[in-house]
Amino acid sequence: MTIFKGLFGAVIGAVFSLALTVAPTLAEPSGPPVKIGSTLALTGPLSATAQIHKIVGDIYVEQLNKKNGLLGRPVEWIVKDDQSKPDLARTLYEQLLTVDKVDLLMGPYATGNILAAMGVAQRYNKVLIHHTLGIPSLAKYDKQFPAWSVGANPEQTVPNTVFDALATLPKPPKTIAIVTSKFPSIYFMSAGAREVAKKRGLQEVLYLEWEFGNRDFGPIASRVKDADPDFVWVGAIGLEGNQLLSAMKNIDYKPPLHFYMYPAPGPLAKAPEANHALAASIFEQHPPFTDDPTAAEFVKIFNERAAKAGLPDTAVETQAAASYSAWQVLEAAVNGAQSLDDQKIADWLKTHQVKTIQGVLRFDRLNNFGDDLMKVKQVQDGRWVTVWPDQWAAPGAKIKAD
Repeated sequence: MTIFKGLFGAVIGAVFSLALTVAPTLAEPSGPPVKIGSTLALTGPLSATAQIHKIVGDIYVEQLNKKNGLLGRPVEWIVKDDQSKPDLARTLYEQLLTVDKVDLLMGPYATGNILAAMGVAQRYNKVLIHHTLGIPSLAKYDKQFPAWSVGANPEQTVPNTVFDALATLPKPPKTIAIVTSKFPSIYFMSAGAREVAKKRGLQEVLYLEWEFGNRDFGPIASRVKDADPDFVWVGAIGLEGNQLLSAMKNIDYKPPLHFYMYPAPGPLAKAPEANHALAASIFEQHPPFTDDPTAAEFVKIFNERAAKAGLPDTAVETQAAASYSAWQVLEAAVNGAQSLDDQKIADWLKTHQVKTIQGVLRFDRLNNFGDDLMKVKQVQDGRWVTVWPDQWAAPGAKIKAD
């Protein structure tokens, strides 16, 4: 009888616990909205990629409000255009906190703008969840949390992943040209690639830098052609990769192997001269990534919204996945902490992991970064496919060289 009572009590307790877990998702959100504030580079040189983050944020907020919102309250996303300028992003985040009185913050796009927002978050002791900061050593604020899974030392791990992929070719490259923007995260990663390439025995035949915002890529293309490398590491962000490829095409040159750090994914995939271009990735819309039902549903919705917005490529890839993951982190943290209090949210994130569409994120290494989940993708026949590591490759996909 005692055992029966114990079992009965355990079952009732489990049912009650499940009811508490499930019931809120069935209720309509009500009450004053939870305001989430952020900026995005809706105009300026970073706008091609930031438009992706805007679509993702709109989708996620709609999904939240179709469920239970946050803590039973509807969610309102207030997003302002920082015009790709860190100084303006800083001003707008001040505005979001002091004028708009937002409850929570979501980071902007790109490292420079994220660092600007982070300074404001630190001043007001607010949690900042963000999706694309590429220099972990600069993220010193204790309440910032990245959804960009580059790991704690991406300047080493990301280039090594790229060179591991290249090593699977019948004829791996022996010489390398590194050309890079001085955009902070791009420059940081390219400097790391330079060191890793040297350690792995690649001969550097060219190293060039350009100022972010440069539009004249003709001289750079000519220098690359003259150097005649086996492999070109292009530290480009946004449309810079397309501009360099266009300049190369004008002088009848195409590198045999070429990698782009953070390209505008759609425009690069659709450029004929970009066939077989490589880039870093955390997610592409093919198995095994889309075996996750949440990921598959997001892919379907994003494809429709991106087509309606006129994006040149409607596929979900690394930028969209990082953005969606950041929102997943925010939702998990608020629900886990059962609070909008920034300290409680921060404490929860430091002691828990979050399952996202790119993988499980943790926040317990250097400056709250976790594991490096980066993969390598390649443009093949006008679309991005993962080619490395093998277990994440698209069905039948292998890295190709021209």
